[in-house]
Amino acid sequence: MKAEFMPGDIAAVRKYPFLPPSRHVGWLPYVWLIYLMNFVIEPAFGHASALEWVLTGLGVLAFLPLYFLGYWICGHRSAWLASGMWLLGALFAHWNPAASCFVIYAAACVHDVGEPKVAWRWIGAFFGLTALQSWVMHLSPYYWTVALCFTPLVGAVMIDLHRKRKMDCRLELAQDEIDRLARIAERERIARDLHDLLGHTLSVIVLKSELASKLAETDPPRAAQEIRDVERISREALTEVRAAVRGYHSVGLDAELEHAREALTAAGIEFDSKVEPVTVSASQESVLALAIREAVTNVVRHAGAKSCQLALRCRYFGCELEIADDGRGGSDPDGFGLSGMRERVETLGGTLERDGSEGMRLILRLPVPGANRNAASGPAVSGMPATGTQASETHR
Repeated sequence: MKAEFMPGDIAAVRKYPFLPPSRHVGWLPYVWLIYLMNFVIEPAFGHASALEWVLTGLGVLAFLPLYFLGYWICGHRSAWLASGMWLLGALFAHWNPAASCFVIYAAACVHDVGEPKVAWRWIGAFFGLTALQSWVMHLSPYYWTVALCFTPLVGAVMIDLHRKRKMDCRLELAQDEIDRLARIAERERIARDLHDLLGHTLSVIVLKSELASKLAETDPPRAAQEIRDVERISREALTEVRAAVRGYHSVGLDAELEHAREALTAAGIEFDSKVEPVTVSASQESVLALAIREAVTNVVRHAGAKSCQLALRCRYFGCELEIADDGRGGSDPDGFGLSGMRERVETLGGTLERDGSEGMRLILRLPVPGANRNAASGPAVSGMPATGTQASETHR
């Protein structure tokens, strides 16, 4: 009987008089009042007096507030409403056998007084008191047979419906929480991607703009070329941002390596890369590409380095990406970019190591199903040369 206030209920709108604004109640409570008609009609078959008709009307007026309050009040307080309904049935039982409907309404009202066993205790109490009253007062069989048959039956149905509705409520709450966490994760993903995309690109634009400004008087053709590069990089950045909005933010390893070379060269940092052919999924390639972008951006912005080395190698577990520079290093906590990189790597089951004792060295490892088990038995993290049997490519 109770109104369960689920997520999505609009408390400001009440569609049905006397009922709470729960979308799970609707108009059915008015239908259940049809069983009250027996109590109203019964006096007509017994040629009731005017006083009996007045008492019947008063009984109905006393019942209706208890009935509708049952849709508003939950918990142990509903037991008092149920007790009032049962008492109405007991008072009218002697001369109106249809008063058994009050006992049934009382059994339907106690389904959420607490745990199901508590509700069953109340139903059992109503059942026992009804049986005792019927025996002591020699009430009509019509009264006690209907009351004793339907009290446990209706009570059991309402307890089960209440249990299922509580489960539905928990599921809706859990789904709302999942949706909320998904929205938070999506916002964090967008923030990480925009940081990686724009942070790198804007750093390159700044460096090339500064270089063009310095060359404007001494080497105008070279300055013009740098400005054209700024225009090209800006257009590429716009394309990448649009792609990121569509969820396809990675341009691939080859393009990212070329961008890294351009950024480091513009900053006057020597770049040495050794890349072995590796077979990875699209999501893994995206993580590797964004890791290169973030690491190179950090080298350009913060490292104060003269050289940077990059190696992508095959390993027995999959692939390993190592990026090292000879800059200032350090052991500061991960910033926003490195934290995002670590989250992306760990999401794919990989690991990210960071060593700032001599410059800065990042080692990213990703598992690849069916990786070459004949490759080196462990990662070589102390030196940058490629260790696989395949040919490596070097960019300077």
